Amino acid sequence: MTIEAVIFDWGGTLTPWHTLEPREAWIAAVADADLADRLWQAEVEIWRRSRDEHRSGTVAEVFDTVGVTATDVMLASLREWWEPHTFLDPDVPALFAGLHERGIRVGVLSNTLWTREEHERIFRRDGVLDAIDGAVYSSEIPWSKPHAEAFRAALDAVAVVDPSRAVFVGDRPFDDIHGAKSVGMHAVLVPHSEIPDVQKGPVEGEADAVVQRLGDVLAVVDALHRPRD
Repeated sequence: MTIEAVIFDWGGTLTPWHTLEPREAWIAAVADADLADRLWQAEVEIWRRSRDEHRSGTVAEVFDTVGVTATDVMLASLREWWEPHTFLDPDVPALFAGLHERGIRVGVLSNTLWTREEHERIFRRDGVLDAIDGAVYSSEIPWSKPHAEAFRAALDAVAVVDPSRAVFVGDRPFDDIHGAKSVGMHAVLVPHSEIPDVQKGPVEGEADAVVQRLGDVLAVVDALHRPRD
């Protein structure tokens, strides 16, 4: 078996999980508690839809749902509130480098409301954007994990035809592990996140491996990977 790519979830996987009150982000964005409540409820509904219908959403949709046009100031305030919670796990640069040294491509598949541009800004800030060979963000496709089409889009992004030649690494037993296994990928669980009840799915996939730190993913991949002669 030759592993051609390892694809990672973002929040809670490449970035450590932080237990937060996301409503506060909307208060920071609009400085109005009543409006922040409506925005937060709109976001909760998008995540419910993602869980139950596997359909994606965007920050723009959250604002549109409550009839508000987002200003540059609002969006900047929203980003500023989230910024401290977006920094990479310290293991990531060496992990990406180790995968590339083995001839294995690196991908990202994230359920997110944010744009590609925002994620690329974050990866550029942390010095790993050029180490990512392909990325798919649910905000730019119709589906969210665990929908098979979301995983197929990620496989296409890293030029993998046979799902069994790819590994998915994530923190969510439903979105990440169940979704990846359902399309024939290997799956590695990083069980560090306190998943909100509204985002928990009805089933949990069975991971091929469980790791307690991201750096341990290399050993899992090495056990699967047999380079071509």
